[in-house]
Parts: sequence; C-alpha cells; structure tokens
Amino acid sequence: MATTLIGVPPGSRPAPDLPEPLAPLVDAHTHLDACGATDAASVKEIVDRAESVGVGRVVTIADDLAAAQFAVDAAHWDERVFAAVALHPTRANALDDAARAEIERLARDPRVVAVGETGMDYYWPGKLDGCAEVEEQVEAFRWHIDLAKRLRKPLMIHNRDADHDLLTVLLDEGAPSAVIFHCFSSDANMANACVEEGYILSFSGSVSFRNARELHEAAKLVPDDQILVETDAPFLTPHPFRGAPNEPYCLPYTVRALAALRDQDPTELAQTVTANAERVYRLPF
Repeated sequence: MATTLIGVPPGSRPAPDLPEPLAPLVDAHTHLDACGATDAASVKEIVDRAESVGVGRVVTIADDLAAAQFAVDAAHWDERVFAAVALHPTRANALDDAARAEIERLARDPRVVAVGETGMDYYWPGKLDGCAEVEEQVEAFRWHIDLAKRLRKPLMIHNRDADHDLLTVLLDEGAPSAVIFHCFSSDANMANACVEEGYILSFSGSVSFRNARELHEAAKLVPDDQILVETDAPFLTPHPFRGAPNEPYCLPYTVRALAALRDQDPTELAQTVTANAERVYRLPF
C-alpha cells in the first residue's frame, strides 16, 4: 500500500512505499515546508516517518525569508531537525539590507548548522519571471560566503550549470572551512575539482536515475570522508519512483543505489555518511 503524505494534491502519483530500514542516516538537505509541514505536529509526522526507516535526523533548508524562519522554528520544535538559512540564488535580487540582517540573525541561531542554500544558477534566468540575474546571484553568493566564514558554519551550495564560474567565485573569496555541494549533479571533472579543494559532495535521488551516466561516474570517485546523502524532498524522488512525491523517509532508496554504484555495503555507507554529517554539521551524537 502506498504511503499517504501530507500536502500532496489529490490525483498525484502515489508516494513510494516505506523502504526497508537502513540506519543510521541523516538527510543532509530537505525542505520540510515544501513537503507540506506547517506546524510542529506536521513536522513530527514527517520526521517520525523518516525515523521509522532509519533516517533519524534531517537538515531542513531555506530558499527565501519565510522558509528561513520556518526552518529555524522547525528545528526548535523537534530535536531531530536542524536548519540551514539563506536566499536561493534565483531569489538573490531580494537580498536587500533588511533581508541580510534577517538572514544573519537567523543564521546565528544554534539550531542552524549551515548557511544555505546559496550559489549560482544559470538555468533559470530568462526562463523564470522575477529570477535574479547572474550579477545579482554573484553578489549574493559573495555575501553568503562571507557570512559562513564569519559565523564559522558550513556553506551549502546550489549549483546549476555554473561549474566554472562558481568555483572561480569561491577561489576569489576564499572558501569557508566546510563547503557542501548539495544535490551534486555535475560530471567527474567537476567532482575531481571539488574533491581536490576538500569540498563535500552531497548526492540526492538523481544519482539513482538510469540516464545520469556522468553523475554515476562522479559518484564513484568521491572519497568516503567527502560524501553526504540527501533527499532534496519533495524533489528528485529516487528511481523507480521518479515523479512521485518525495520525503526524508525515501533516503534509504538513494543510499542503496549509491552503494551499488560505489560497490559498497549499504550499511557501511550509511554509517560513513552519517559520521560525515555529524562532523560537517557538528550534530549531536
């Protein structure tokens, strides 16, 4: 029987069944608000479902000011939830002085474990009404880099079709001590460049897609201590449920697919990525 999720419109493709448990796991990047959570009770429902299959902690991410406030609230409502706050690069044109002050205030909260998601997105400008232009994205990215360094928190990066320029900005600004490329989707050359700089690569359900051959090759070469796993829920539901609603409980499907690509035991990989998440985000053990 398909799992019933909150916030899923009637007629949507059925949600995936609960996977066989795989523990311990940390969902390194999810969007609880976009999954339908609106209050403490609905946050608990989503995280309870995740914990039932071994996903005991989640990091919920902001992409605008409202989401940033919700992420911090959610992290205070439930001890299994942590937050990251920033303005998404496509919304970088909203980063005025008031927004900067609010993001910095929220980022200082002890339940906030990263500054993000920030970065650069070359796909949406010209396609999405109101999308920030590249120059605005670069300016906002530079500010978020500085914020992460000042607060000594990891920087969580969104990168879409901007490999070279994004690395150039990081080099120019000087990267924080911890940099996470969320939902890594580039090729082996980009993966190697990131690995050489000591960056962390986080893999989502897209690594399970059969047509993602370049990503498969990239996933194979990342050292064990530079890898994380995430759902990016409600997006990027892993194969064979592509197109269905995603939630943190789906993470074991991605981990098993990633383990198969890397020729690793899924339980051992789960332990590795969880230790990495605890180290990078400084999570309670």
